[in-house]
Amino acid sequence: MSTALFVSPHLDDVAFSCGGTLAALKAKGWTVALITVFTRSVPEPRGFALKCQTEKGLGPEVDYMALRREEDRAFAKRLGVDVLAWADLEEAPHRGYASAEALFQPPRADDAIQAEVARRLRPVLWELTPSRVFVPQALGGHVDHVQVVRAARGLGIPSHRVWYYRDTPYAVRQPDAKPDPALPREPRPLAVDITAHLTTKVEGCLCYGTQLGFQFGGAEGVGPMLEAFHHREAEAHGRSGAAEVFLGQQLPTASPR
Repeated sequence: MSTALFVSPHLDDVAFSCGGTLAALKAKGWTVALITVFTRSVPEPRGFALKCQTEKGLGPEVDYMALRREEDRAFAKRLGVDVLAWADLEEAPHRGYASAEALFQPPRADDAIQAEVARRLRPVLWELTPSRVFVPQALGGHVDHVQVVRAARGLGIPSHRVWYYRDTPYAVRQPDAKPDPALPREPRPLAVDITAHLTTKVEGCLCYGTQLGFQFGGAEGVGPMLEAFHHREAEAHGRSGAAEVFLGQQLPTASPR
């Protein structure tokens, strides 16, 4: 049985970006594993880190990351994820990135998290030996996404096994955004038909209630935004229906169509 490992910087990125492909692979009988990197609860957050949760209507007494991990658990149950793991590292606002603007600048010289990301991912790869590994392109340039894709590039995963997903909703808001330079040279687009799984994707995304207002304008905006986006993605690659599009080195024979 083939295994797919989905690597998510935050507790929602895989759901929003490639949850349809996850559902398609699960339906084909693959084992699907999801590991999220930045998931650690930080007691008594302050400054910008605290603002990130209070702006979403959550008081300072709430363990924001514990709430988000429960959302992730609900997503995994809804989509039938076989292996769910959290790497327990701190998000950027807890690592000295003190403003929204700072999140989208190059990694700080004193931010040594990339090596730790690789250290946390390596044993997961050894244990699962996945046939396919999905990692972000870091569209939009969020520093946590950048650190994840650069860490993944240093793990020695065979290039034909790695598919780089289009970080969403960044890909919706910034259609001309470029992948991080850490991606391999001259990757080719790989389109996956998710028409039969789009409803499941939307249902999975709705599990992340703390993020829906900020990312989609509310729960009512999730379906319309994703449906329109994935139909545009399919059309742009000469297909009908809905598609999620990746970048990779070559088209594997076990492509999830």
